[in-house]
Amino acid sequence: MSAEDAVIDLDVYRDGSVGPTTGRARRTVRSRIVLGLVAALVAGAVLGGWGVDRSREARARQERDATVALVAIPASADSGSTNAGGRALIEGSLAVVNAGPAPITVRSVRVESPTVLVHDLGRTRLIRPGGTGWIGVVVLSQCGETPGTEPLSVRFSVQTADGQVREAHYPVALVGSAWLDTLSRMCEPR
Repeated sequence: MSAEDAVIDLDVYRDGSVGPTTGRARRTVRSRIVLGLVAALVAGAVLGGWGVDRSREARARQERDATVALVAIPASADSGSTNAGGRALIEGSLAVVNAGPAPITVRSVRVESPTVLVHDLGRTRLIRPGGTGWIGVVVLSQCGETPGTEPLSVRFSVQTADGQVREAHYPVALVGSAWLDTLSRMCEPR
């Protein structure tokens, strides 16, 4: 092979058939490549948008399932007794409203204040969103000590829809409640 055969002169027009790299065929190949790239870009954008949307939905679902929003009110004082030490003990119930977007399970209820102790009876209660659960409690108070006008800070142990156990605090007013009325009657001198 001579050196002339190995060199291509770009200034010389070569007569020959039109191949895929020249003329109309070249434009067709180029337009197909561009069309393929545009299709891949559009498909990527659609799939990416769908993925971001799914991710947002999952994050919102996780936040919703982890939310604890509740309202608690002393509901009733069923029975009571006093002992020789001047302590009044009543069994009653606490109405708990689930104000959150997902069901919760109330595992325990506890109040520890200087004048009043409250704890649940050891039963869990599943409460649906917007529903009310009645939690059985024991209320213990020392006769002669005024409970005060400040609300009690009730500590709840709650299992949320995502399976996690969380603590929630809610202030419960004792003044004007059935609990305080019963405690006052029990502690009156006879």
